[in-house]
Amino acid sequence: MAEKFTPSPLFERVERARRRRRKIKETHITLAHGSGGYSMHELVEGLFLEYFKNPILELLEDQAVFEVERGRLAFTTDSFVVDPVFFPGGDIGRLAINGTVNDLAMSGARPLYLSAGFIIEEGLAIEDLKRILRSMREAAEEAGVQIITGDTKVVEKGSADKIFINTSGIGVIESDARISAARACAGDKVILSGAIGDHGTTIMVARGELELETDIESDTAPLGFLVEDMLKEAARVESIDAIRSLRDPTRGGVATTLNEIALSSEVCIQIYEDRIPVREEVRGACEILGLDPLYVANEGKLVAIVAAEVAEPLVRRMKENPQGRDACIIGEVKREPQGIVAMVTGFGGTRIVDMLVGEQLPRIC
Repeated sequence: MAEKFTPSPLFERVERARRRRRKIKETHITLAHGSGGYSMHELVEGLFLEYFKNPILELLEDQAVFEVERGRLAFTTDSFVVDPVFFPGGDIGRLAINGTVNDLAMSGARPLYLSAGFIIEEGLAIEDLKRILRSMREAAEEAGVQIITGDTKVVEKGSADKIFINTSGIGVIESDARISAARACAGDKVILSGAIGDHGTTIMVARGELELETDIESDTAPLGFLVEDMLKEAARVESIDAIRSLRDPTRGGVATTLNEIALSSEVCIQIYEDRIPVREEVRGACEILGLDPLYVANEGKLVAIVAAEVAEPLVRRMKENPQGRDACIIGEVKREPQGIVAMVTGFGGTRIVDMLVGEQLPRIC
């Protein structure tokens, strides 16, 4: 969790002023909300502060100043343009928080603080914006982070698509683990935290591209606490260096993620088709569209390359976490041929799993 904030006299004066903050009256976003004048202040103080209120953000400076304990820091940034902005299991706001938290977690960092930048199209309903902000607040609380600074721009109708969100994040790396896509070694095992393809399939269904009645929901979720559990388990067995690589397979799916690791580490990664968990609804939707679930986006799963001797203990520990209850070993790392991902099929043959070429699913995050 973020460090305790001690109010300064300046903050106490600002806090008294905030108690009289403006209330937003409009029902839709207008260009005036991006003008820098009264309407913009009304939007920031009457809406954004309502959902993201914390002692650092309340100061409304052009930057956030905070302290962290000694150690290595991780920093990341990402932008989210998903269409539609609301979908089963989440929305663009929840996606923005979890996506940035997870990018930090994949370095072994404990996420601390986020920024949030909004590009809002003129005409967006205020109720829709409230729904997104509420979702972001809930996701931040679940992940144990705070949104401490941000920015808002409003563009003319037709210049965007409802709302785009940029989030940046900073976290502290408290362990001695050195996690990188370039550290996979021959003999290592490949762990997957759960079923693949849920998010991308959910977006396809939500767009009306498939006439399906299904209960599939996006898997968007924070993975920081799952990674924390994995690091603790590695430390328990005195093998903190055994977690070589961590990645969340978002755009391009598991196939592209494994190819990136194979290329960076100059190894071959071999996976087994019958070990890869895929929900039947996801498999069916992909068959209809001629897609391979290995290339479909995920927003709440991770791929780990770990030393063979800790693979089983790690999987057992992961299964104790809600985000890792379906964790399993799906393959291993080999020395040759370098830079290749190969899959042993259910029929016993082997095929190359190449990196995604082109855009399979536009606007999925």
